[in-house]
Amino acid sequence: MTEIKPKRILLLYISQVSGHRHGAVAIQKSLKALAPDCIIKSLNGFGYTYPLMEKIVNSAYMGVIKRVPKIWEYLYDNPKIIKASKKLKETIHKSSHKKFKPLFDEFKPDVVVCTQAFPCGMVADYKKSNNLSVKVIGVLTDFAPHLYWLHEGVDYYVVPSESAKRRYMNEGVKETQIKVFGIPIRMKFAQQLDQNAITHKLHLDINVPTVLVMGGGQGLGPMKEAVKSLVGLARPLQIIVIAGTNTKLVRWLKKIQHQTSKKMIVYEYANNVDELMEVSTLIISKPGGMTTSECLAKGLPMVVVDPIPGQEERNSEFLVKSRIAVRVDDKYKIAETVQMLLNSPEELQLMRETALKYGKPYAAEDIARLVLS
Repeated sequence: MTEIKPKRILLLYISQVSGHRHGAVAIQKSLKALAPDCIIKSLNGFGYTYPLMEKIVNSAYMGVIKRVPKIWEYLYDNPKIIKASKKLKETIHKSSHKKFKPLFDEFKPDVVVCTQAFPCGMVADYKKSNNLSVKVIGVLTDFAPHLYWLHEGVDYYVVPSESAKRRYMNEGVKETQIKVFGIPIRMKFAQQLDQNAITHKLHLDINVPTVLVMGGGQGLGPMKEAVKSLVGLARPLQIIVIAGTNTKLVRWLKKIQHQTSKKMIVYEYANNVDELMEVSTLIISKPGGMTTSECLAKGLPMVVVDPIPGQEERNSEFLVKSRIAVRVDDKYKIAETVQMLLNSPEELQLMRETALKYGKPYAAEDIARLVLS
């Protein structure tokens, strides 16, 4: 009888603090739940191939989105830029081969799963150049598909919506190569939790609205203004803030926490985001792909503030058009918007129901089944 060898799976993402990495972790957990004997290696694909370039690019990216975001908006998914950078992209792909060779020779992956376009392109080119039979799967972690993902050698694209699927089909990708599974999030977001128990554990009042404030892993966006707006509202309100790596924000929040009469909980990192979303009435956040997907799974209405031009701008358009979120472009009108929503329980309920309709909490498991098939 032929022995069935366990699948060897290489997971590639970029940046340690990113939705791309969280997506890879969610897929890894689902793979291990479905096939405990599978062998998985998870790597920061950018940091592994070009560690110095990663630091430079990350620093430049953060500088651009904070100071001149219009530049990123111009660069993002711009066909002219994509065409002009084709030669540079090919050069980078080819130069990455010497790093990938020992990795592929030693680990011998059956499947490579990429949660970001840059490592996906490098792996697809390595596969094509070396005539490998390895399966390559690109998993999008934002709601708007961009053209940097498209490469010969990619076997499947996992996208979050039918509109994303249509766009890639219009670009020549075969329908059979596109799976509308959603953005991979941790399976715990699929579970309905006991609101009363969580409220009691967090010392909250179940009869008072709770607003969750987030700004991604790095605590970006006008979080200070959001908290000031909420503290200034005359109505009873409870506030939960997740500040991420933003240490200045954490220090400021600790001061405000002692100065306001409102119940306020401050986290740097929270391992119980699913619980926090379960007991929240609405969330004020930047519309990152991962946060948005978690909100959809939990049926949590969103107030979108200051989306980054590019991927978050596209995510925001999807959310507002679908009536899952309300967008606030003037950070000084956050309180007015929150007040309006809290005074409109029917509107909030409609937003909850729509979010749940679009939510795909089992995306990571569906991706894992595709990987193992």
